[in-house]
Amino acid sequence: MEKQNVPNYSFYYAALGFILGLVISSVLYGFALSSNEMLFTFKNILKLHSTGLHFIVNDLIPLFLAIVGYFAGLHLIKVAKELDALKTAKDNKSANMLEFAENLAKGNLEVDYDPSNDNSLGKIMVNLRDSLLKSKKEDQQRKKEDEQRNWVAEGLAKFGDILRQNNDNIEKLSFDLISNLCRYINAVQGGFFVLNDDLEEDAYFELTAHFAYNRKKYNKKRIEMSEGLVGRAAFEKSTIYIDEVPDDYVDITSGLGEANPKVLLIVPLQVNEKVYGVLEISAFNYFEPYVIEFVEKVAESIATTYSTVKTNLKTAELLNESRAAAERLTQQEEEMRQNMEELQATQEEAAKQAEEFISFTNSVNHTLIRAEYDVNGVLLYANTKFLKKLGYSSNSEVEGHHISIFISDKDKAWFNELWDGLAKGGRHFEGYMKHITKSGKDLWTMATYTCVRNNMQTVEKILFLAIDTTEHKEQSLDFEGQIEAINQSSIKVEYAPSGRMLECNQRFIQTLGYSTEDLKDYSVFNFMGEDEQSDFEEIWNRVINGEPYQGQSKLISQTGQSKWFDVNYTAVYNMYGEVSKIISIAHDITDQKEMELITKQQNELLKKQEEELKASELELQKRLDEAKKEVKSQFQEIEKVKIRNEKTLEGAHDAIFTINQDGIVEFFNRAAENLWQYSRKEVIGKNIKMLFREVSEEKEDEMIFTLTHPEKRKLVGARRETTIKNKNGEETPVIMILAGAKVQNEYTYTAFIQNIEVELF
Repeated sequence: MEKQNVPNYSFYYAALGFILGLVISSVLYGFALSSNEMLFTFKNILKLHSTGLHFIVNDLIPLFLAIVGYFAGLHLIKVAKELDALKTAKDNKSANMLEFAENLAKGNLEVDYDPSNDNSLGKIMVNLRDSLLKSKKEDQQRKKEDEQRNWVAEGLAKFGDILRQNNDNIEKLSFDLISNLCRYINAVQGGFFVLNDDLEEDAYFELTAHFAYNRKKYNKKRIEMSEGLVGRAAFEKSTIYIDEVPDDYVDITSGLGEANPKVLLIVPLQVNEKVYGVLEISAFNYFEPYVIEFVEKVAESIATTYSTVKTNLKTAELLNESRAAAERLTQQEEEMRQNMEELQATQEEAAKQAEEFISFTNSVNHTLIRAEYDVNGVLLYANTKFLKKLGYSSNSEVEGHHISIFISDKDKAWFNELWDGLAKGGRHFEGYMKHITKSGKDLWTMATYTCVRNNMQTVEKILFLAIDTTEHKEQSLDFEGQIEAINQSSIKVEYAPSGRMLECNQRFIQTLGYSTEDLKDYSVFNFMGEDEQSDFEEIWNRVINGEPYQGQSKLISQTGQSKWFDVNYTAVYNMYGEVSKIISIAHDITDQKEMELITKQQNELLKKQEEELKASELELQKRLDEAKKEVKSQFQEIEKVKIRNEKTLEGAHDAIFTINQDGIVEFFNRAAENLWQYSRKEVIGKNIKMLFREVSEEKEDEMIFTLTHPEKRKLVGARRETTIKNKNGEETPVIMILAGAKVQNEYTYTAFIQNIEVELF
């Protein structure tokens, strides 16, 4: 805002005072001359001076008033200057505030503005900017945390699938886990060590899988219990993370050999304070804390699965021993029974038994799926139910075929072991069995495989009897999956109708901080404050009378902290139609509830600020309109200058082009078209790489390398000689100079290219 010139009023008021003094002096002389009956002449005025000295004072009146007028003018000038300074300061303050408001309206929250102490509106706008900037940063942080949580959740689901697929083959499972883990966290190599404690006095860690640089390695390695970082991590039962690995450190203490990574992560595979192995991972990049935590969770899942597999193998070993003993006992019992039958049986009884057997067989064929196999697994006979359930039309399609055509590839390993036991006269099998129909569908049955022996007590054939349980099994698997999904994603608690807690999942314990021992004698009312209990009693009475409830509920954690939940209470009935228990499914909404309270407070504050802003809204809008007109005028002027500059560059003899910070061509003059043999339409909007040969290393041609790689720092102001290839592949020597400009945090670069070949000729 330009400062206005203040007129000089001092001499004006001095002259005015002098004239007024002359008038007053003349009037006084007129009264004096009139009282003495004298004419108004200069001579008579001089005579009056002889009559008294007070007429000299009358003569000084014009001079006195002139001096008074002069100083009055000076004071007026001073006041005018002060008023002008105040007006200028006010206009500057308004202009700064207007510019600040426009930046906020455009979303530019990084702009600085320092309001004066008496500018309450400016302070409100600064507070508004700070609030918006804080919200933006919090949203960015929340987005980053959500991405990390999604990354962790996807990774856990992925490795959960891997653990379920190959948990019967430790080596394959080890390689699948370590290879996928290295790829998922961007590690260059990793080792999977399993604790081999078959001999307690000689326990050691065995490298079962080694993955490096996206390739499977076949290293064999043994590490003692107290050796190196692997042994230390297992002994301390804690993660070791080294982010500055010395050049000679890995070869001494690591289990991966002589590689020299930047970071080393060693995580023990432990569950319930017992270590089953160690993961050792190295990388050239640092691991974020959430990545390390993710690896620890995966390690815990691996340890849990490995513990289960190890337990199953031990159980299978004990089961085989038990089966062998039972087989011997059964054999003895069978021999005794046969001896008794041989002694007591008669021909008539045998005939009667034969008739009963035929009747029994017919009954079985009408009610059960039945088939007979020889000891090699070849089908000898199948009844109608067998053919119907498995989708075959006649016996000719199945008789003479091996039993493996009815077994899934995933089940063949354990089934072959089962069949080998039966073929050798082992104990009969009874349990769930999955078969594959002709169309490839699953057929679940409750089945028995029983050995049929001849007179020599050797196995002659194997009898298969079953009941179709496909629908029940699929429903059971579905229910199990739903329950597992609820336990993973929600808080689940079961209560007796009296309110006593029966059971809760781990998520409930983690959220409220109670231990299992704490919850032994708790009821649903113990988690609520006194104010909530009276209201909840009415809700509970409706629930136990069969009316479901869904709403928000506040519970008290073990530390006394209030937790908010979106909860659903539903009654479960027994076979007599009576309520047997109440199931509660809940989701923690504490953060959401606290955010609602904060949002409510912020809304009230914003409402108050909005009311204050409305007072100056009209004036601000008026100034904004004026500013927009001015900006529009400036923009039009800038556009004219831009067009004039482009026309100037268009007529230049040297080739000129302009790119943005992403390497996209925005200007390409006629000389550049002639140089490269490309038309403007072919180049504008395309990447600058199309105009230059590919340079893979910076030292090869620094100017072209930095120009064609947007992330590299450009050689602005440097004059370099280089060669280019035109559309026809012809090379031309040129001299290139690059100029750069920054407009609102965006860079543009303009290249001026001189054809040396033309000058040489």
